[in-house]
Amino acid sequence: MADENIERIHCLIIGSGPAGYTAAIYAARANLKPVLYQGIQPGGQLTITTEVENYPGYADGIQGPEMMIDFEKQAKRMGADIRFGTATKVDFSGHPHKVWIDDEKMIEADAVIISTGASAKWLGLPSEEKLNGFGVSACAVCDGFFFKGKEAAIVGAGDTAAEEALYLSKIVTNVHMLVRKDEMRASKVMQDRVFNTPNIKVYFNTEAEEILGDNKVTGVRIKNNQTQELSEIPISAFFVAIGHQPNSQIFKDFLEMDETGYIKTIPGTSKTNIEGVFAAGDVQDKIYRQAVTAAGSGCMAALDAERYLGEKGL
Repeated sequence: MADENIERIHCLIIGSGPAGYTAAIYAARANLKPVLYQGIQPGGQLTITTEVENYPGYADGIQGPEMMIDFEKQAKRMGADIRFGTATKVDFSGHPHKVWIDDEKMIEADAVIISTGASAKWLGLPSEEKLNGFGVSACAVCDGFFFKGKEAAIVGAGDTAAEEALYLSKIVTNVHMLVRKDEMRASKVMQDRVFNTPNIKVYFNTEAEEILGDNKVTGVRIKNNQTQELSEIPISAFFVAIGHQPNSQIFKDFLEMDETGYIKTIPGTSKTNIEGVFAAGDVQDKIYRQAVTAAGSGCMAALDAERYLGEKGL
């Protein structure tokens, strides 16, 4: 590799959602001269979200993509160097840490903040993709409010699906919960809560065949896996709760993760098992997964990185 393809910096931030941009704002203010690579989806999951009403400071709500542009502008104004590019390989075995961008350029960084987020798992239906943001969502807590007093369906069988169904039951008229197998994976206590909620109807052995509607969701065609019978349910919202996949694959040889790939951090900090490598946002948070908590952890990561660099005299 030619020397011009190697760059040495103080602080590298990988990823550009609320966690990455907030880390960039704090790191720039601390004069760490951060470089942020935006990844394949600049702005992260919020760029596929329409109205955001639960982030403090936006009294009238804001479109997700517009909000991420605001975050980016603020980070740039503070002096963060924001670039297009995706981290494709890392080597955290020594100091400085090495990160390859687009398999071409190598960054040597004293501190690395990972904020690569997580991606919702989808069913893979063409209608799901077409209506994403128009009644189809992977976050009931984010988008349930917009369907107050309407009918909604949710797909999933685990604790998250049960939690989201219960959340929706307080907002919508009825929740139609589609479970692929003849039982739920959720914990017994969560199942009991679901079965004891009058406006949640659970459909076992049932899959979504197609989400109906042109410009917005109007219904879902379902198939009973035992009888192969097709039927339609009129709904205004379709929520997918079959899990998230943290975008952490390139770090697996170096960082401790849980069984599903979420990066483990020392509780109360953003520190990973590798000194000088920090993780923030949805790549390490499988519980809350909100823009505001991601931003908070991005702040923590930048402060942790600043203290680390100061202690090391870097």
